[in-house]
Amino acid sequence: MMSESTAVDMPESSSVSKGKAPLIAAPMNKKGGYKKGVAIFDFILRLAAIVTALAAAASMGTSDETLPFFTQFFQFFVIAMAIVAGYLVLSLPFSIVAIVRPHAAGPRLLLLILDTVALTLNTAAGAAAAAIVYLAHNGNASANWLAICQQFGDFCQKVSGSVVASFITVVILVFLVVLSALALGRH
Repeated sequence: MMSESTAVDMPESSSVSKGKAPLIAAPMNKKGGYKKGVAIFDFILRLAAIVTALAAAASMGTSDETLPFFTQFFQFFVIAMAIVAGYLVLSLPFSIVAIVRPHAAGPRLLLLILDTVALTLNTAAGAAAAAIVYLAHNGNASANWLAICQQFGDFCQKVSGSVVASFITVVILVFLVVLSALALGRH
């Protein structure tokens, strides 16, 4: 059993230089990398924002006092915070998609745009309620409005807590917008 083998001997040309193998291996492209971590942090922030937005809406909505000149601002606040909380709940599946597919730009861009809208609505509601709470605490001498928090102490504490919770939601939404923008910028 004789096997025949043929060897091909090709001399190297002098015009082609030999390359050297790198000493350090190229980094392996991890599945997702830092973008997956950003997406997980985004999801956790969304859960925290849902809690604070619902707390603000529920606290303001269950306040016992109804004052005719404050009620319209507080109704706007409750409705706006409920809309923001509802949006945040509905955005959770898109956040999960961003975790599963960290390099997909579509869901991240959609979240960036809608988070900005939710941030605007939340800021407007919080600012309107904060102005009324300020008047309730301090009054306005030039308009002859007296501070009412001496008579309605529990009401003022509850409403002030709602305003603080809404501004915590604002801060979380700002982080979400910045996080989404940074994740999109590195595509």
